Amino acid sequence: MSSNSKATDGASDSSAPRRNSKKPKYSRFTQQELPACKPILTPGWVITTFIFVGVVFIPIGLASLFASQRVVEIVDRYDSDCVPQNFSSNKLAFIRSSETNKTCTRRITVPKFMKSPVYVYYQLDNFYQNHRRYVKSRSDKQLRSKAYESETSTCDPERYVGQNRDPIVPCGLIAWSLFNDTYGFSVKDKVLEVSKKNIAWKSDKDSKFGKDVYPKNFQTGGLIGGAKLNASKTLSEQDDLIVWMRTAALPTFRKLYGRIEEDLNPNDQITVVIQNNYNTYSFGGKKKLVLSTTSWIGGKNDFLGIAYLTVGGLCLFLAICFIIVYVVKPSYRHQP
Repeated sequence: MSSNSKATDGASDSSAPRRNSKKPKYSRFTQQELPACKPILTPGWVITTFIFVGVVFIPIGLASLFASQRVVEIVDRYDSDCVPQNFSSNKLAFIRSSETNKTCTRRITVPKFMKSPVYVYYQLDNFYQNHRRYVKSRSDKQLRSKAYESETSTCDPERYVGQNRDPIVPCGLIAWSLFNDTYGFSVKDKVLEVSKKNIAWKSDKDSKFGKDVYPKNFQTGGLIGGAKLNASKTLSEQDDLIVWMRTAALPTFRKLYGRIEEDLNPNDQITVVIQNNYNTYSFGGKKKLVLSTTSWIGGKNDFLGIAYLTVGGLCLFLAICFIIVYVVKPSYRHQP
């Protein structure tokens, strides 16, 4: 048999239908031949959409920006100024010593009228609460119920205390590093009370921190971290702890310390007595005291307004560009 005939036979064999073929049976569904909506974005639709977005976004951005500008905010960094001159070159020794006087007095001038409530925050910089090992060092079961008091397997290295290995409640590095600076405020020798009522999320108090869980063996070991807890109060009543345990996502963050329920007038001199206890000097951190009012969008934050203005302005700019192209190039008016 010639080579041509063999090639012809091979071609005919390959074109023959395969008996064991796994090819699905033909249907309009499997071949994607079903009717579908195919919208065509004409120049008119595109221009109208961009103009609509711009007209809606720009007023929202202006309203948000004006609301943010009306917020009165005072920020005072005190970590460096609250260290005595003789410890200026060794701040770490100052903060670690139990014999140094940590009391620091600051005076703050109110720039504008601050309507109550005035929110008091502490701000920490260069503190990575989002570090993987730090975030994992806690026991949510132990925080919720007394029945899991000994559940400390995820709390290394703050799990036990003493040779008897008694469990620490609350255990873990997050609770152990609880912020312990304190602030006292007064204006013209009148004390301004700082309310700590409802500074924590209600969902946290009701669901994450048990009403039958009391602090136990906390800050009694050889390594002392931050603030101590009131052993006579349940964890659900310790609002400072609840606020601190909600870890921050960024290395610069603010946490609510309390509220001043009195108006502050312009040019008022606020005397702040600070107990400078928290050690941020070992990792190059910063501590700031923040007093702030709020608006309908919350605290002072220009980002939201700027974002709306940017998107709205960009949409209007693109709409104008498309209009110019639509007028200069008449061929684009043709509808397909």
